[in-house]
Amino acid sequence: MHKILPAPMNLKEVLKLADEIIFTKTGQHLDDLQEAVLRGTLQGDKYKEIAKNFDCSESSVRNAGSELWQILSEQLGEEVSKSNLRSAMERFQFSLFSNVVQDHVQVGSLNFCGEARHPPDIPNSHPPNQETSNTKQPQTFYQDLSEMPELGAFYDRTPELETLQTWILQQRCRLISLTGISGIGKTTLAVQLIQQIKDEFEYVIWCSLEASPTLTEFQDKLIQFFSQSENLDSPATNKKSFPLIKYLQKHRCLVVLDDIHNLFSSGELAGKYKPGYEDYRSLFKQIEKLSHQSCFLLIGWEQSREVSQVKSQNIPIHTLQLTGLDIAAAREILRDHGLGEIDNSEALIQRYQGNPLWLKSVATLMQKLEGYLIELLLNDTILLPEDLKDILQQQFSRLSEIEKQVLSLLAQETNPVNLTKLLENAIILPSNLLNALQSLLQRCLIEQQESSYILPPVLRQYIKEGC
Repeated sequence: MHKILPAPMNLKEVLKLADEIIFTKTGQHLDDLQEAVLRGTLQGDKYKEIAKNFDCSESSVRNAGSELWQILSEQLGEEVSKSNLRSAMERFQFSLFSNVVQDHVQVGSLNFCGEARHPPDIPNSHPPNQETSNTKQPQTFYQDLSEMPELGAFYDRTPELETLQTWILQQRCRLISLTGISGIGKTTLAVQLIQQIKDEFEYVIWCSLEASPTLTEFQDKLIQFFSQSENLDSPATNKKSFPLIKYLQKHRCLVVLDDIHNLFSSGELAGKYKPGYEDYRSLFKQIEKLSHQSCFLLIGWEQSREVSQVKSQNIPIHTLQLTGLDIAAAREILRDHGLGEIDNSEALIQRYQGNPLWLKSVATLMQKLEGYLIELLLNDTILLPEDLKDILQQQFSRLSEIEKQVLSLLAQETNPVNLTKLLENAIILPSNLLNALQSLLQRCLIEQQESSYILPPVLRQYIKEGC
């Protein structure tokens, strides 16, 4: 039997309920900064963006947020944070809605009037009882994380984790692409994310696409996993074109597809499906267009073209391109590899763009150089250990010939090259050049600064060495 649920809360309703909760606890209504923090959080803004919009320091926003989460946690009877604010408020709303058994109900020392559909506006000043607390999050029925790598050392990615949690738990995005150059930490971030949010879903599965399964093989695997709790009368005769969507609509599912670049062709521009794998395009389109309550997280060096072409924030698709670690987190890697005492570690980190795998590789090599270490650092030398070359080769081997030509042009320059100068090159047609630049951006191999393009130092050195 299905439970009758209150209508989902809009922004105004959440703010009003939060104001009543704060007033019950403190005797004061939300001030302007507190309201800005709540409003920004509900809209998916980061603290930095909230601070900029409110014209105050980020530390002031963080302090106001910390105070709010503490008060709300005490009053709602569960831990409330930036990542679960909306869901926590809606669970509390549901607890109030469940207790409305007559038109006039007294809660603590406050009275409110119940309505047929909407929950009361004034919150209970005491935590919900144990029975209500048991409804605060969906039960996880099944998890298949057998293909998920083990989480090793995790270096701070708080902003990225907050962004992904907001997209998945609050905005209910259906399709998310997590992309970035090799070694940047995509899979590590995803593993940390799954560990934090997996209990919000009925079904969670991690699928590696290293073996390039066909769409039929992939769908059969998911359907077998999702149908464990169901008795299908005649699956052979009741088969639809894309039966997978039925499970995504019926259950709250989280599906992670790692190494999605294995679906795409080598020697072509980024995101072109291999022969026999074009049907994945239809699947991703269905996940985007049809109404359901599930989420697909795609991880890889390349995005599918359907995802990369989406720019509107109103479509339930998002892309997060992972960049290097900040200086503090990258220094932890150097310390872990015996380079914690070097004076100009910041220059080394910037040279290798805060890429965790690159830093680990070069730090291991530099340990062996000992006496030459300082001289190498002062000369801005870029070392390419053999394991780092192997990593880069895997990604460079996928490039089309036109992309390789463009990279060769960019490798000759140490400063950003504007588009006008690139177009003056007589070897590459303008349309081919623009397509190649777009593809290289999609592969995260070059950077764009306004109308100019630049090749990162490590990649420039790799090309110069003729690898």
